[in-house]
Formats: sequence, C-alpha cells, structure tokens
Amino acid sequence: MAAAALVLPALVALPAHGAASGCSVNYTVNEWSGGFTAQIKVTNLGPAVNGWQLAWTYAGDQHITSGWNTTVTQTGAAVRAADAGYNAAIATGGTADFGVQGTWSAADPTPTAFTLNGTACTGNGTPPTTPPTTPPTTPPTSPPPSGGLPTHALVGYLHETFANGSGYTRLADVPDSWDVIDLAFGETSSPTSGSIHFTRCPVAECPSVESDADFKAAIKAKQAKGKKVLLSIGGANGEVQLTTAAARDAFVSSVSGIVDTWGLNGIDIDFEGHSLSLNTGDTDFKNPTTPVIVNLISALKTLKARYGSGFVLTMAPETFFVQLGYQFYGSGPFGGQDPRAGAYLPVIYAMRNDLTLLHVQDYNSGPIMGLDNQYHTMGGADFHIAMTDMLLTGFPVAGNTANMFPALAPSQVAIGLPATTNAGNGYTAPAAVDQALDCLTRKTSCGGYATHGSWPALRGLMTWSVNWDRFGNNEFSNNFHSYFG
Repeated sequence: MAAAALVLPALVALPAHGAASGCSVNYTVNEWSGGFTAQIKVTNLGPAVNGWQLAWTYAGDQHITSGWNTTVTQTGAAVRAADAGYNAAIATGGTADFGVQGTWSAADPTPTAFTLNGTACTGNGTPPTTPPTTPPTTPPTSPPPSGGLPTHALVGYLHETFANGSGYTRLADVPDSWDVIDLAFGETSSPTSGSIHFTRCPVAECPSVESDADFKAAIKAKQAKGKKVLLSIGGANGEVQLTTAAARDAFVSSVSGIVDTWGLNGIDIDFEGHSLSLNTGDTDFKNPTTPVIVNLISALKTLKARYGSGFVLTMAPETFFVQLGYQFYGSGPFGGQDPRAGAYLPVIYAMRNDLTLLHVQDYNSGPIMGLDNQYHTMGGADFHIAMTDMLLTGFPVAGNTANMFPALAPSQVAIGLPATTNAGNGYTAPAAVDQALDCLTRKTSCGGYATHGSWPALRGLMTWSVNWDRFGNNEFSNNFHSYFG
C-alpha cells in the first residue's frame, strides 16, 4: 500500500530552565526494513534541571515520525527532543527515559554526539553524592522484545479447552495467516491456589478433537513456519488470584510445566473478573503493594528469566483495567470506587522490558473517557482510535499529572476486536477497522479525535477468536491482510 506523507513541525527554540554541566546518553536502536525505534535514556550528572532538551544529529537519512515521553522536532538531520511536561525535572544523578520512532532507507551509525540544554553529553560532570534509588518497576532502557513477530502481526485465540457455537477448529487447520495463536485457556480449579491446568476439549464435547500427539505435532509445524503458539491463562471463567507466595510459586511451576509439555513459545495473561484488584491505600502503580499484583509481577519475571529473551509475553486486559485508570485508580483516595479500576497498570508498567505485546480488549466495554476528556463507546473507529492513542501517548493515572503512565512502544501494541457479531459486544465492521488503522498509523481519517502522533509500527490486530473468524468466512483475517498487504 502507498505510504502516506508524514509532516513534522518545524524546529523551534525551546527555553531551557537549567543548564547541565555533565550528562550521559544511552541510545538503543531496534531496526527493521524501512523503520526503527530508539529507546533513549539521558542521565544528568550535573545540577538539577527543570526543563530539558536533548539534541543530536543523524549522519544518514533517519526521519523521526513520532515519539513517546517527549516532544520531538526535526529539521534535516538535526533532532531536538524536549521534555513532555510531566518529566521536565531531572535531579542530579536522575534520568529521563523516552523513545522515538522513524523511517530510514540506508544503513547508518548510531548518533554519538548529544547535548543536553546545549551542553555536550560526554559522561563527565558532578556525580551524585548518593546513588539514586531505582524502583523495581523501571521503564525500559532497551527496545521492547519483538518475540520474533512480523512487523504487523495477526493474533487470534483458539478455543482449545471447550466448544461453543463457533465449532471446534484443529490447530493444524488454523490458516497460516495467524502469526500468534493463543490456546484458550489455562485455568485453575481454585482461584487462590495458583495452580494452572490446561485440559484439552474432551471428545464428548468436541468430537473432531485431535489426539495429543497430533496436537503437539501441529504446534511444531506452526512454529516451523515462524508462528508463535502461546498458553492463554484466565479468560472469563478462569479467575486467578495469587494472594500468597505459595500461590505464586504454584503458578510458576504449573505454567512452566504446561509450556514444557507442549513446547510452547510463551504465555498470554488474560486475567478478567476479580483476578486483579487493588487493596485500599495502594495508590502508586509504579510501586504496588497489593499481594495479587506483586505476586503476579514476580511470577512473570521468574518465568521470563527461566526461558530467556525469546519467551513471548502478551496481555489481553479489558479497558476497565487499563484505560479507565485515566479517571479512576483502585478504590480511590476516599474509598468507594471499584478496586479493579486500572488494576492492570502496575503489571504492564513492571513488565515493560519484557512485554512483547499488549492487546487490550476493545469490546465488552462500557463508555471510556479518552485523552480528549470525552466518553467513547465501542463498535466504531473512534473507540479504537481513542483507546489506542492513550496507550501510545501515556496518561496521568486518576488525573494526577505527577503520576504518569508512560507510553508503550508502538511495536508493543495491537488492537483487540471481536471477529464477528457473534463473538462479543463491540463488533467493528472492516471499513471502520481500516479507518482506525489509517488514523493511528498515518494520522488520516481520524474523524473528530485528534491523536497525539502517528505510529506506523503499530504491531497489528488481535481478535476473539480464530474459531469465530472461521465461522464468519474469515472476514477479520482477510481484512487484516488486505490492509497490511
């Protein structure tokens, strides 16, 4: 498909509110054919600053199209990234983390000369007298893991442990158009035990179910074609509450047992219902204290460490647990709110370095307020544009601009939709799906919503489900491939 023209604002001089006498920069790039993202960390080695600009010059043809946690401008090869307001202050020894996304066509060395508020970043300066403390849930200083996914990926759930009106689909019969196949679901018979089981659909319920041997062979065949097969844990009926360290350890042990038994590529966390909620007084998503949150983070970090960088980790929260956090977080400062509001935010934040893909369910949702402070309802392009813009721009949690949930990298984000009208509330027709993609990746056809950028590297789409898409004559997957080519 033809690429849309991208227009950047002209470079403007921004006021510096403090001069830096020393600084260092860590610039880590992740490239693919025609595009790149760069995660940038600047450390202030001099006096505290309140308001910053980091400038550098490319030696090649890199062209920045968007950024996160920054306001970025470019003239020719010269780039200037300024603070985003909420991260303007950098203490002595403190850091600012942000990222940019762009295009390129020729190999080019990573820039090495940076200036912070006009002062060269040479790694020299007055070091902090006390090493800065780092919370356990630090934003990433390296590119997010790709998990071996294509630039634009199609993700679908496969009904593997149950049958419904969409019919049973053998894994071997899943079309190769699906890049990630989530086996639904790993569940627990006791929500607080932490022990997860994966029980394949019985013949009595699914007469065409394949044997375990054929199922395992199908997994290997999909993987040989570059597809990722994951265990999805939870679902509407699979409540999981890791209230104790014992439950956490049982979760790690049982999940790794399933992954090893079937030779899977990773896991998908699809906690719904009452699996995640915040205890009263737990108000800082960067430093959670609620056991079910802390234990889940610990379990996921343990699994990631056990299997290494190739382990695929995805999440499929509902809007109630993510975007609703813009207005409400937990039970609130005075109590009385639903303690589940925004409860996924600390998990997403803590796992940013390890999260392959976040695909929020933009369905079965009530109206949600976007960054334009207007309510958006599911079923049309507007809802997906507003909800995705929040993830790619970042937002103040519970309206507190001093407590910002930072933007995710575009390569970490996909949009979740129902495949057909039968699959769930919030079905979006293909034309509206394309409109949302046009707006988010090209900043065209946005309707009344003004996005805070354009993100060509948006990873793709997720749907519930492969089975329902097959039932609907593959409308969803056909439209995905028609759009992305």
